[in-house]
Order: sequence, then structure tokens, then C-alpha cells
Amino acid sequence: MRVETLIIGAGFGGLGSAIRLQHAGHHDFVILERASEVGGTWRDNQYPGAACDIPSNLYSFSFAPNPEWTRTYSGSAEILDYVKRLVRDHHLLPKVRFGQNVSELRFHASEAEWEVRTDGGDVYRARSVILASGALANPGYPNIEGIERFAGHRIHSARWDHGYDFAGKRVAVIGTGASAVQIIPELVKMAGFVKVFQRTPGWVLPRADRATGERARSLFRRSPEAQAAARKAMFWIHESMALGVIWSSPLTRVIERVAAAHLQKQVKDGWLRRQLTPNYRVGCKRILLSNTYYPALQAPNGKLLTWPIVKFTERGLVTAEGVEHQFDCVVFATGFDVHKTSTVFPIIGLDGRVLGQEWKKGSQAYKSMNVSGYPNLHFILGPNSGPGHNSALVYMESQIDFAVQGVRAVTEGGLRTLDVRPEAQRRYNEQLQRRLAKTNWSSGCKSWYLTEDGYNATMYPGFATQYARELRRLRLEDYQTTAVR
Repeated sequence: MRVETLIIGAGFGGLGSAIRLQHAGHHDFVILERASEVGGTWRDNQYPGAACDIPSNLYSFSFAPNPEWTRTYSGSAEILDYVKRLVRDHHLLPKVRFGQNVSELRFHASEAEWEVRTDGGDVYRARSVILASGALANPGYPNIEGIERFAGHRIHSARWDHGYDFAGKRVAVIGTGASAVQIIPELVKMAGFVKVFQRTPGWVLPRADRATGERARSLFRRSPEAQAAARKAMFWIHESMALGVIWSSPLTRVIERVAAAHLQKQVKDGWLRRQLTPNYRVGCKRILLSNTYYPALQAPNGKLLTWPIVKFTERGLVTAEGVEHQFDCVVFATGFDVHKTSTVFPIIGLDGRVLGQEWKKGSQAYKSMNVSGYPNLHFILGPNSGPGHNSALVYMESQIDFAVQGVRAVTEGGLRTLDVRPEAQRRYNEQLQRRLAKTNWSSGCKSWYLTEDGYNATMYPGFATQYARELRRLRLEDYQTTAVR
């Protein structure tokens, strides 16, 4: 099957790209989705308590507002409903091919086309590809000896087993990150006993969540301008947080004091507070939002353990002090297998170059969007596009519009190939890494943002407004192009 543009992934990135292509008058595209329904990470993450830690009016597309959000921070089911509404409102379902797990991308220079193969043996051809499969797609498991040896039930937060009955069960939770602080309070309500295994404590801020009343929703229905104004206010509040989260400043100390006061208020036991107090600068790792996590650890059937896990056994796991903890179920709240030094599937570019091999020391791209030697290929949430302080969808909108510019340069500009110049990519990333070295992410902690040797292939060291300016215009002078014969 041949199309002008192929989109990989039917989550926010892929669907947003499809909508903006339609807005630009381009309808010859297909979306490949490996699952049986749309939704991406919000389809996969349906664990108890799952919600976004960005306000809903900001965690949605500005070109597709939703006046029906019921809470400040909506749960995953409501976000998934919003994603499905995007499909309905923009008539995208006929464009989606489900059950299409991509196994390889290969560029054919003679035809100036990408060949996309799937596990099922299907083959697609396209002049341009928008890769929107996302970084948070495949579950990540800790490297602990004997995981397969455990004979009890195993659940990953991104592959939740809704049929499992937790009543009376002894449950271990491995991880204390963003998913864990949402899951643990819910498990404490259901399970017989919950032991939480912490490697590193996180900075936890209170979550200012509240129901959105009918009056506010009615106003947003009648006046999209009012909702746009509310979104803009939320944007600038979050944008200002960059001054304390990305870089060390007096605001950093203010945020740390707020988090410390939150801990002091909710945890009275001095030893437990000490275990829950980070020894790194706020912002170095992802900031957590929760009003219920600390109380859950102090529930009669909840307990925090900080001894390192040595290995799994058939009945549970053994910690460094030699104690075997026995469980009926282990919940892995251990995040995702983020490809910072490889690609999810082989991507073969000009002259047989393999992108995964070129990224072995850390992934990089030009403005997170394009990689030299891989023409007409555009990444959504590619290398160094992660925000530490604002909505990912704000960044994503800039990327989507930049990708659409690239597609239009090929379809309307008389180009066969659009390939970023290697020197432009090199200059951009050298400057980027110099800026990253001055951020809180490089202040000494270990996080999923960094490779094993400390290379930051994940985050963008600046304001969302700065990133948007960088992506406002596709500069053809930064690209090697070939014209249609």
C-alpha cells in the first residue's frame, strides 16, 4: 500500500499529526497502530488511581479543547475518552490500521520512499513518515535476579490485571515514582498488606485537585475564549516553574521548602520522614504530586522498606539484610523501557545506516525532530524534547506543526528528499548538551532521563516558549534537499 504520509502510533502524537495534516489539506495518510484501539499510553495505563499530573485544560490540544473535563487533574479513563473523541470528531477511524506492529523502517533512495514492514507481513510505502510511537510505550522491568522464579502473581503498572482480586493478599510494590504514588494509596484500600520497596525517595508536592463544577463546564461550552484564557493562565504558571525545576535558583529552594513542609505535615514519625527525604536537588528527578501517598505508607497495612532488593525467590524476594519477604503478588511500578541508546525497531536510512547503532552512545536529533541520513522522517517526542515543568502536549503541538511543515515541503515544495545537514545537527546538539550540563538534571542524581554514563538524551533545557520559537519555522537552509526530477 502506498500513501503520501505514514503515521506510526495512534496516541496523542499520531492523532494530533493526523488532525493537523487534515487542517493543512493533506488527506493521503494512514495511521499504523499495534494495538486494537487508540489511546497510546492512556490506553495502556489504566491502573487504580491513574491520572495526569498536568491540569487537564493544559494536557489537551489547544486546537481541540474539551469543555467537559470533570476535575482539575483528570483520571486516565477520562483522558482516554478525550482521545477517542478526537478520533470521532475528526473522522480518523477509517485512517487507522489496527494490529499493525511495525518491525522495520527502511529508506529506498532510488524511489525516495520509506518501506514500512509489520510483524504480520504487511508492507507500506510512503514518501514521509511521522514516528509517533512515543517513549512511554513498552513496560520496563528492574534488573533483579530471578524475576521469573517468583511463583506468585506479577503485574506491571502499564499492563494492569483488572481481574486480579487483591482482597486479603500480601502485595509488594517495587518503585516509588509517578505511577507508584498513585497506585499505592489504592492498593492499601484493597489488599491485606502492602510493602513498598523504595530505592530513592522523591520530592512530593501537594496536588491541588478539585472537581470542576457544572457552572465552569457550561461557561467553557458557551465561551471557548474563557477556556482558552484559563489554559493560558495555567500555561504561564507552569512555565514559570522552569526557573526552579530546570535550573537552580531561589525558586528551587522555595519548591524544596514547600515539599519539605508537605512531608512534615503528613508524616509525624521522624525516622520515616528521614527515609522519605531526598538527598538531591528538586528537579533532578521527576517531581511527584500526591496528597495520599504519605498517608498510605502509614496505614496499618502499609509499610515502606528501603533495603535494596537482592533477588526474587519462588515465594517472594530477598533484601540486602538477608530477609525473605513473602508475597502473593508483586506490582512493578517501574516505568518504561525508554530507548535512549537505541530504537524500538530497526530504522535503516541512506547507504544502509542503522539508527540504533548510531544512537548507541545516546540518541540525538536536530531539534528532536529529524536525524541526518534519514530523509523525510519526523519524530514526535524525539530525543531531548521532554519537559520537566510544563505539559508534554504543549511541546508536542510545536513538533506536530513542524512535522507538517516537513511533509508539505515534500508534497508541495517539489522535493524528493528533505534531510537535515549533519553539521546543523551537530551544532544543535553540542549547544544543547552545554545547556543541559547547567541544569538540575545534571546535578548528581540518577534518573531515567540519563544514560548510564550521564548523557541526557531525554529532556529539553529551556522554556516551552523557547522550544516553540525554535520549531516555528522549518529552515530549508539547514537541510540537504533533492528536487523531483
